[in-house]
Amino acid sequence: MPIPADPLVSTAWLAEHLDAPDVRIVDGSWHMPAAQRDPKAEYDRVHIPGAVFFDIDEIADETSDLPHMLPSPIKFAARVKKLGLGDGSRIVVYDTSGILPAARVWWEFRAMGHEDVVVLDGGLPKWIAEGRPVDDLVVAPQERHFTPRFQADIVRSLDQMKRNLETGREQVVDARAAGRFTGRDPEPRAGLRGGHIPGSRNIPLSALLAPDGTMLPAEKLAEVFEAAGVDVARPVAATCGSGITASVVALALARLGRPRAAVYDGSWTEWGGRGDAPVATGEA
Repeated sequence: MPIPADPLVSTAWLAEHLDAPDVRIVDGSWHMPAAQRDPKAEYDRVHIPGAVFFDIDEIADETSDLPHMLPSPIKFAARVKKLGLGDGSRIVVYDTSGILPAARVWWEFRAMGHEDVVVLDGGLPKWIAEGRPVDDLVVAPQERHFTPRFQADIVRSLDQMKRNLETGREQVVDARAAGRFTGRDPEPRAGLRGGHIPGSRNIPLSALLAPDGTMLPAEKLAEVFEAAGVDVARPVAATCGSGITASVVALALARLGRPRAAVYDGSWTEWGGRGDAPVATGEA
């Protein structure tokens, strides 16, 4: 029962494999603080049967002043082990947005060396709209050993992004809304400059999704990247506000057969908050 090569699976696929012994379901929901929503409380009220909750803000680097940065491999392994997510697990991640933080969880597992992970296309909204089962039962997973194998090639740091300004080895794709990218609209986090990393291209999250919240098919995604001036055959580093929406860009590239796109973990929260990082404004 192999998981398809596509990094997304349909609600129909998950419904068919809901009780498969090696499938583990993860709710990776997260919201901006301004939304005043508690994703864990929402999970407690309704979730796909058997799903465990992955707390993006808690399974993070507690020593960083930046939001939800990747934790150490040791911390990550310890946390997901308790969630019953380990070696041999086929992990399906969803969220209450459709496709957003689930992509971040997908990328984090892959950054820690676990490749058998996919995102539920359309997430919980599509699942519920189709009348598929949900419950509010407490899930008590059996611990499962997780062996972390950190994949540095799909993670980017501030220093690496600065060096890329000189080398131009990677194309930088920014997933923030166009107004934030150009510097026309203010950032939702206080204290950040407006604009973008010089030389980057803008592909807002909305350009990657269909009206029903599912991801566009591969042929449409290819058109979006081409229209933005991005050559998908060349290396890409994705960025956004805090490393979550950037993961959707990485997910889209994986759907196009380019699974090793990197994510700049600190993203604009780090870059835009530092005086030593150059900023460009206006269109790409």
